Amino acid sequence: MKLHIERGPEVACRLFSAFQTSGIHGLKEMPEDMLPAGVAESSLEHLLFITLTVSIDYQRDSVALWEKARAAFENPQTRYLFDPHSAHETSCEKFKQDMMETGLSQKHEKDCLIWRTISDSFLKKWQGDPRNFLADCNWDAVEILSRLRSDTHTDNNKSTWDFPFLRGPKIGPLWIRMLRDNLKYENLRSLEEVPIPVDIHVAKASLCLGLVTGEYYGSLVKLFDSIRSLWKESTRGLTHKGRDMIALDVDEPLWTLSRVGCKSRDNVTGKCLAMDRCEVRQYCIPGQIQIEKTKVLLRT
Repeated sequence: MKLHIERGPEVACRLFSAFQTSGIHGLKEMPEDMLPAGVAESSLEHLLFITLTVSIDYQRDSVALWEKARAAFENPQTRYLFDPHSAHETSCEKFKQDMMETGLSQKHEKDCLIWRTISDSFLKKWQGDPRNFLADCNWDAVEILSRLRSDTHTDNNKSTWDFPFLRGPKIGPLWIRMLRDNLKYENLRSLEEVPIPVDIHVAKASLCLGLVTGEYYGSLVKLFDSIRSLWKESTRGLTHKGRDMIALDVDEPLWTLSRVGCKSRDNVTGKCLAMDRCEVRQYCIPGQIQIEKTKVLLRT
């Protein structure tokens, strides 16, 4: 395989510019962008809605997840799920039942454990307000990621992570991007050091755009570090409308490109039915890019 960092800056500029103007295939909104009815932008309720929902945004349809989260928040009977104080006072049985009935949980035991553990961690250590945790990290993104990955508590003589899955290599950076883009927290620092949150969509778009070429068959996850490095280097030194660009800036465009564009690409020939209307069609490369669950076959 070969990495093409020299290709990255031009692609990054084109992607980001398109997403900010006409959109990618006409889309420039993300599943998490719509707030539940009655929630004020940047409020504590908004923060808890984003934080708890993104913690279970793995191996599932993100659009459906955020729709179900909004519906659960807007329902007076299940809004308590997003309030650490109320959730803590609710029995585990009712909590699990409501997570299931709202469709918030898919892997029911696991998703409920993730959600409740994170909710309880913010309640017991940070008075139910994630902003207290962020302030304790000096609003520094590198420190935030480090603390997500290291903070623990002890229950029944057993050490447990405070932030399961929120601490992960995809969801941790994704949460930080949402703190910037959705919560509009302008006091976040060191964002240039946050890696792009790579998932199957960001990976596929990166491959289709020719950032990684050659022959490879194996674990998709093993390509993630290379993709993170590529986009960090590709955005270094770039600016857009007077602001320095960073790797997080191409997360949304890449995710959207894969989900609504690259899905039309033939896995073997590389022919894409969406080519004529694609904002970055000049960078799309021919060849075989076939992703099935955790495996990828690359011949480009």
